[in-house]
Amino acid sequence: MSRDPQPNLEVDDRSFLRPWTLDDISVVVDAYRDPEIQRWIPYSFDAAEAEQVIGRWTDTWKSETGACWAIATQSGNAAFGRFAFQTIDLIGGSAEIAYWVLPHSRGEGYAPLAAIAICKWAFDQLGLHRLELIHSVHNVGSCRVASKAGFELEGTMKSECLFTDGWHDTHLHARVRE
Repeated sequence: MSRDPQPNLEVDDRSFLRPWTLDDISVVVDAYRDPEIQRWIPYSFDAAEAEQVIGRWTDTWKSETGACWAIATQSGNAAFGRFAFQTIDLIGGSAEIAYWVLPHSRGEGYAPLAAIAICKWAFDQLGLHRLELIHSVHNVGSCRVASKAGFELEGTMKSECLFTDGWHDTHLHARVRE
């Protein structure tokens, strides 16, 4: 992974996935202030912190422990979401996907298509065998994305993740390379 630059990935005729850049600092700041994102990811960043976060996202590629893309418009290259493998285990052949989309682009079908694009890359280019997606049982939108992107629901993990309002059960979805 690290010997090659992180690739751009086509999503559809409207969008593509690309590595994050420092030009995206304001997108990261805005995203992590969004109440819906805050509900599931309780962080917020000022500009200096967002710059550090983008650096950490870039470093996961270099260390071969993750991969993080901005989903951006084909026209204008404007970032409006994040799609990532939070963890990648190259030896074990698995990864965990995570994502968010800014409010103005939700419900437009971007999330399932981008998830499918990074899954295809992980299976075809990295040769991974299993991809997992975990979300709170209360995050109905993420459950829809998982289903539309071909992730099967495998089960519920009891009191698995701490959110701002307490511990939540989570759904475990997975895709396995055929």
